[in-house]
Amino acid sequence: MSDAEWAVVRDAMPVPAWMNGKGGQPESYCHRQMLDAVRYLVAGGITWRAMPGDFPAWDRVYVFARRWGAQGLLAELHDRLRGLVREEAGRDPEPTAAIIDSQSVRAAATVPASSRGYDAGKKVPGRKRHIVVDCRGLLLAVMVTTAKLMLVWADGGYAGRLVVWAKEKLQLTMQIVKRSDDVSGFVVLPRRWCVERTFAWLFRSRRLVRDYETLPAVHEQMVLWSMTMLMSRRLARRRA
Repeated sequence: MSDAEWAVVRDAMPVPAWMNGKGGQPESYCHRQMLDAVRYLVAGGITWRAMPGDFPAWDRVYVFARRWGAQGLLAELHDRLRGLVREEAGRDPEPTAAIIDSQSVRAAATVPASSRGYDAGKKVPGRKRHIVVDCRGLLLAVMVTTAKLMLVWADGGYAGRLVVWAKEKLQLTMQIVKRSDDVSGFVVLPRRWCVERTFAWLFRSRRLVRDYETLPAVHEQMVLWSMTMLMSRRLARRRA
């Protein structure tokens, strides 16, 4: 990270428990170095053990990333950055509308058979990552499942019982954007381009081009790391 980007990330970082008097030992490593190391892994698509010597030892970085994911610190950092990006764009920090879609990702040999499947429509063996984004393409939620799920997100697959359930239980009105039968080839659909653009952003991180994670939850964390990089760089450029 540049100094300008680190200033943005530092202000948005969650406060460790020991600084609030909630117990625990003070951390003995530099957060900037740890974050740089994790971001390097996500952007470059390397393995943990291939961490360059310029960064702290790979096992310490691994424990740091695992703890941040398990304790919700990564999600907190991500959500704070998202709120800052929305505020600088003149919007409310909390969105009131969202777009949802899924993307099939090929699984590496490290992904166990119990958590992978086959997307017959896309002919992709692996997993599906489902994301919810706001109107600017910023991530609101991510969930990774097996690729054999039959639900198609944000299109005609929402019609029927799911729409009724969402209206009754969640008080949400779901608008179905359907593809016309008279059109062939790729077509930009209303609002759908926002989430498709987010999928393109995720592919900038080589770690997300293929699913290497043993646990789906870890892949979800990699998506959050990728989006934090995008937002922190955007904020640093604007403030510069």
